[in-house]
Amino acid sequence: MELLSLPAGLSPMAFSVAEAARLGLTPGCLRSGLYLPTRGVHSVSPPVTLIERARIFAKAAPDGFAFSHQSAAALLGMPLSYAMEHDDRLHIMTTTQWGRMRREGVRAHRGLETREVVFVEGVPVVSAPDTWVDFGELVGRGKPAGLDDLIIAGDVAANIVDGTQALREALARRVRPRGKVTLSYARHRIRLGSASAMETRARLMVVRAGLPEPQLNVHVVSTTGQWLACCDLVWRKQRVVGEYNGVEWHEGVEKEELDGIRREGLERDGWTVVDIVAADVFDPLSRQAKLFELADALDHDVRALRLVDAEPQFYAPAQFQRPRRAR
Repeated sequence: MELLSLPAGLSPMAFSVAEAARLGLTPGCLRSGLYLPTRGVHSVSPPVTLIERARIFAKAAPDGFAFSHQSAAALLGMPLSYAMEHDDRLHIMTTTQWGRMRREGVRAHRGLETREVVFVEGVPVVSAPDTWVDFGELVGRGKPAGLDDLIIAGDVAANIVDGTQALREALARRVRPRGKVTLSYARHRIRLGSASAMETRARLMVVRAGLPEPQLNVHVVSTTGQWLACCDLVWRKQRVVGEYNGVEWHEGVEKEELDGIRREGLERDGWTVVDIVAADVFDPLSRQAKLFELADALDHDVRALRLVDAEPQFYAPAQFQRPRRAR
């Protein structure tokens, strides 16, 4: 069917069979040249992006649902681990009283009555704090997420709601949520201000090694009051900044020139700039060398560094246990 032959009032992106019938389209017309991305909904072209898929599914969904888990995270801009990204199903949640929806390409969950719901581009989504708590279900041996993934997601959730209090409250509202031990351990290590997953990993690396905790993405001003830069990791007392240089933000002639100008301004004002790349986080030898460089810049005894603790972590420490109830 040509796009122009659609009756006025039907969106070419998605329309339900019931909407089409009200405007006079017969079942035969609907079978001619249209896509059926999910049962009961047609579109002129197949959905490509997640938000397109979400809007189409919303046309066929029952009242009182929201996108959850990996789908909610992606819609909210919360990062997913590589293993979590491989799950391309739409995750939806309804209240416990509803039966589980069975539909191809959909993973259904229940419990919406205990979650807060927000709207992203017109579709209902479980809120960032509650989605972070739901990630506890995905953590553990043989599962797609680990401790650092929870902290990374928590940093982004904290940015979305402007603080960590909402995450604490979301966790407290749940009765025995899956992954509570890891969630509780991760919550105390979530910080406001990280701008990317790798910035969070860099922060965790330096703090776990025993170096002072930096400020995150704060403005640095010269001794004469001139703005110099907004830097990823900042130790004001020691006048040291750590800059994570990701390929997507710092590669290219123009970006490299801007980085060079910014670095010159910082160093001219007496700041030490330490560049951090992915290998410094993931490769043991590069990580050790980078921590030695940071320790020297921060005037920290390199012999006191906890190099083993600084590596990425998938599990909460074994000694971290859920508090026992008083007898």
